[in-house]
Amino acid sequence: MRAIVIVMDGTGCGNAPDAAKYGDTGANTLGHVARAAGGLEVPVLEGLGLGNIAPLEGVRKNPGASASWGAMRELSAGKDTVTGHWEMMGVVNETPFPTYPHGFPPGVIREFETRIGRKSLGNRAASGTEIIKELGEEHLETGCPIVYTSADSVFQVAAHEEVIPVDELYDICQAAREVLVHPNHVCRVIARPFRGSDRGHFQRMNELRRDFSLPPPGRTVIDLLAENGVPVYSMGKVADMFSMRGFTEKIKTKDNLDNIEKTGRLLMKSDKCFIFSNLSDFDTVYGHRNDPAGFARALAEFDAALGKIILPALEDDDYLFITADHGCDPVFPGTDHTREMVPMLFYNRNIKARALGTREGFAGLGATIADIFGMGFPVGKSFLKDR
Repeated sequence: MRAIVIVMDGTGCGNAPDAAKYGDTGANTLGHVARAAGGLEVPVLEGLGLGNIAPLEGVRKNPGASASWGAMRELSAGKDTVTGHWEMMGVVNETPFPTYPHGFPPGVIREFETRIGRKSLGNRAASGTEIIKELGEEHLETGCPIVYTSADSVFQVAAHEEVIPVDELYDICQAAREVLVHPNHVCRVIARPFRGSDRGHFQRMNELRRDFSLPPPGRTVIDLLAENGVPVYSMGKVADMFSMRGFTEKIKTKDNLDNIEKTGRLLMKSDKCFIFSNLSDFDTVYGHRNDPAGFARALAEFDAALGKIILPALEDDDYLFITADHGCDPVFPGTDHTREMVPMLFYNRNIKARALGTREGFAGLGATIADIFGMGFPVGKSFLKDR
């Protein structure tokens, strides 16, 4: 028996009731991507019931869907990746993490530079690819790491692998994590190594990215499973968002397809376990870069891999969840995350598909996983309880 959660990072399905509070009224990642592409090509997801969740060009409603379908409304404050994943596992964060649209305070940067023994470049909100293009050559000349942030609660550090080796970059990020305490307790410090010889050829080494997150402030379903001997595997960056707490193994992935292929291989050799996967390309490569066409292609690629790799590997007592953590509408003004509802598809061969409705909070997902393994969790309502 296995439970598998696949998070399509940033793939929301329409603005949440409180979207106006975040300036996101009208955001609809899946809907806008489908419209911009002239219709999505996702026959496997259509078969599971994606078109039953919300109107999507190219995706029909399916009265004979093989998966239960619905949407989830986030209760936590904020719209970042960590907050969404924590809530899925039972921790509702009522206070948003601090953000720095104008860069970090001088005192924070001074202490960071003192800790690492180097000056830094940047210290502003920027696109990661653009700031590396802009400051990469100066970084090569000076050895100063590039510091930047975004609309999310992140402190990102970029460095060329030949100037600051990757292991040293990780040490630098750990130093930043120790500096960034309350009230500057950003949610994540992210190591962003890159390679290349000049401005036009710098490339981020996404497979060596590492997130240094704050630990969840409360007990999670992952903690519960680990305490009861259930192996928990992270595909991609998920374990980083929980400071590795409770995870048996973190499996590195370089992109969405690599993630799915490695998930499939794990399914072929594992027995009882929980696999928690994050497909980050939807968010980082397409959502933040305002690329709806690329987003649509990535959805089609995921759909094909889902049908070819994941579904055939499932046994009768396996449970598959496909969802998202927030929106990142590539058509909406700006390049930030968007406050949206997220889709939920819940598949098991022995459970008759049905409408799950709109779930209040993401924590019902974690409660369902606990229920599958015969355990109770006090936060969230299991999807199995309202059949």
